[in-house]
Amino acid sequence: MELMEWYGAYLLLGAAAGLFGGMFGLGGGTLLVPVLLFLFDAQHFPAAHTMHLALGTSMATIVFTALASMRKHHQHGAVNWSVVRRITPGILIGTALGAAFASAISPRLLGVIFAFFVLVAATQILLDVKPHASRQLPGRAGLTLTGMFTGWLSTLVSIGGGTIVVPFLLWCNVPIRHAIGTSAAIGFPIAVGGTLGYIVAGMHLESLPAPHLGYVFLPALAGTALASVITAPMGAWAAHHMPVATLRKLFAILLLALAAKLLLKLF
Repeated sequence: MELMEWYGAYLLLGAAAGLFGGMFGLGGGTLLVPVLLFLFDAQHFPAAHTMHLALGTSMATIVFTALASMRKHHQHGAVNWSVVRRITPGILIGTALGAAFASAISPRLLGVIFAFFVLVAATQILLDVKPHASRQLPGRAGLTLTGMFTGWLSTLVSIGGGTIVVPFLLWCNVPIRHAIGTSAAIGFPIAVGGTLGYIVAGMHLESLPAPHLGYVFLPALAGTALASVITAPMGAWAAHHMPVATLRKLFAILLLALAAKLLLKLF
């Protein structure tokens, strides 16, 4: 494939990730990472780095996706900014720990962790598992600890945090649309912290494909970010105006297929 054809693939991927990310309060990483991994493999990037490159590039894309989605949800008054402010310090600590942990383990183990996480997330979406609202939001200490865990796991598997944050907020008696909108806003500090972590982790490596910034492959970032910024607000609009239950189930089936394909590749 020529360079422009690869850019076309990145644009299509970014468009899909932005749409689903805005619609479900996800950062889009559950879709971005496996597809980027397959695209990087097809371009014969060094096998030792493809998983980390997919995670780093996905996380950098989520910066733009989350920003666009957050803006749209804010316009609908669906972002609890008090929660965002109180959880962000823990998020930033967690993202630093997550990037350090990801860079220290083997690509195969990282791939298995990611695939397992996607299987759990897809099953949760497919079965429409929602925790019962049984408590109120915790105080600053509780939100900081929640943020640390969310930041660590989100960076490790390169997601915007929606798979963790939305169920947590529902459990804390936050209405579904506000949970999705607040999750979209929390995705921004997760993505910024995680991206910086992957940039630092890969800065010393000379065997990465150019042009790159640490573990962020810049041509893929350009294509996916450009398209996702356009479609993320569309997804956020759909979350407030359309019944998305059927689409959620189709998206879950797609994620299950991608996770299964990744596991077959790894083993």
